[in-house]
Amino acid sequence: MKGVDGNKDRFDEDLGVLGKDGFSSGCFYFEVQVKGQTQWHLGVIRESVNRKGLISLSPENGYWTVGLRYGEYRARDSPDYSFSLSVNPRRVGVFVDYEKGLVCFNDVESMCHIHSFTDQSFNEKLCPFVCLGYRWNVNPTPLIICDDY
Repeated sequence: MKGVDGNKDRFDEDLGVLGKDGFSSGCFYFEVQVKGQTQWHLGVIRESVNRKGLISLSPENGYWTVGLRYGEYRARDSPDYSFSLSVNPRRVGVFVDYEKGLVCFNDVESMCHIHSFTDQSFNEKLCPFVCLGYRWNVNPTPLIICDDY
């Protein structure tokens, strides 16, 4: 197991981390508990993404994410897509079909679709990604990648 290189592998501005297991084929699913957190982004990213400075969390930069910031839900697409939800999700499911180029987000409890990225081209390993924002987040509630689904 290789260690984390602080000069390359760590985010220096975003409060983000990658899941330890990535994948480069097939289908993959994980859930993230967001209950109580007021600012978050989650999804999948290319393993080799830029992690330094101000990062645009867009598919062009290798980030397929949705999130909540300043009370507004956003899909980090080009351009960003703002949306409302009838219920604030407590747990978000992320489904990826690598070969079909699909990343789909849903509210696990209400079983409602949140957003999908379709017809994407993946050409390297994708990793789960969770982020509490850019530089700071005063809310101590953690984001939890769940393993009980």
